[in-house]
Amino acid sequence: MKLLITGGAGFIGSAVVRHVLQNTTHEVVNLDKLTYAGNLESIPENLMDSRYVFEQVDICDMAELKRIFEQHQPDAVMHLAAESHVDRSIDGPGDFIQTNIVGTYTLLEAARVYWQTLSDNKKTAFRFHHISTDEVYGDLPHPDEVAEGEALPLFTETTSYAPSSPYSASKASSDHLVRAWRRTYGLPTIVTNCSNNYGPYHFPEKLIPHMILNALAGKALPVYGDGSQIRDWLYVEDHARALVKVVCEGEVGETYNIGGHNEKRNLEVVHTLCDLLEELVPTKPEGVQSYRDLITFVKDRPGHDVRYAIDSSKIADELGWEPEETFVSGMRKTVEWYLSNQSWWQRVLSGDYQLNRIGDQG
Repeated sequence: MKLLITGGAGFIGSAVVRHVLQNTTHEVVNLDKLTYAGNLESIPENLMDSRYVFEQVDICDMAELKRIFEQHQPDAVMHLAAESHVDRSIDGPGDFIQTNIVGTYTLLEAARVYWQTLSDNKKTAFRFHHISTDEVYGDLPHPDEVAEGEALPLFTETTSYAPSSPYSASKASSDHLVRAWRRTYGLPTIVTNCSNNYGPYHFPEKLIPHMILNALAGKALPVYGDGSQIRDWLYVEDHARALVKVVCEGEVGETYNIGGHNEKRNLEVVHTLCDLLEELVPTKPEGVQSYRDLITFVKDRPGHDVRYAIDSSKIADELGWEPEETFVSGMRKTVEWYLSNQSWWQRVLSGDYQLNRIGDQG
């Protein structure tokens, strides 16, 4: 199978590319605009064999997308290209509307035109897999707000959409477009919605890498509000396995939620990182007695969702996928990766990213 992976130089996209090239015989066409968060160094050169092709293309460029489909003749699309930083979407929503909505529409149209030219067998086998987020569902009640003994609700595939930020609203819009293209035109689409990802090659504006790198530099670890917001954390390589399973085995027209079974408060995540660093990097920056001492609480952002939690029983029951990493094992692997790959993140930080930003906290 030849996979056209959009956003394949991004955090999750590059994990999918690495998984495909390391663990399958599929071919990959990696399509990425290479914005600030795209990094081809997230795909080791030893994996770039004859099965791999890179195309620097904007998903809003219809002419280039038509060329890509005609030239490469993919069997499936895995659409991961997106603007994904909530804080950036609040500061400037325009890029999110353009990439996440207009870009998805353009890609859908290019895929539809291509799909209609295929033979009956290839037309039936074709898949358009749209990768989305649990943030489209809005948020859930916090455990502190639920009566003792009452079950905590989870996001399911039938949860109503109620996005809170420009980012999540733009992703919700793209989800609706994908489903509309299936119902109206018959394009064989699948949608997945995932919880917060973490792991190797994560761009440093996100919570976990931001806190690791700030702590190593002896800088403040800024936590929104009181840090009680809850997220379900999914190790990115587990997510990549799930996505490839869905595009190969998932049912057309279905939605699959993908979660890590790891609900943690943001402050608990930061405490875990600090404790791992105490163990792994006991020699601290000058003036730092304890990594936890670097934690500072800052004004919460507008519309900050209280809790996300995924029910991923459907993908477990129907496709046999379960996460392999626990929160403990995944966090340790993540911290160890950043400690062992200083050259990667130092090159990233040498660009337009500023280390003193507040890490995106979901």
